[in-house]
Amino acid sequence: MVSLPDEVLRALDVEAGRRGTTRSGLLRELAEESIGRGSGRRAQRMAEIDAAGEPPTGHGGGVAELVKETRP
Repeated sequence: MVSLPDEVLRALDVEAGRRGTTRSGLLRELAEESIGRGSGRRAQRMAEIDAAGEPPTGHGGGVAELVKETRP
């Protein structure tokens, strides 16, 4: 059991929602990163994404060109 101020809990809930995880999941991620274990999990997750064979999303390759093409 951990006690945190209400405003910290609200911020955690917002961030957890943004990341698509739970409050507990976010706290675990933050704790692991803080003590240096996050890089292994991150590498594992990246390998899982690569193995899925889905095209990358987000900021990659031709983002600048896409912005230029769609800019008014």
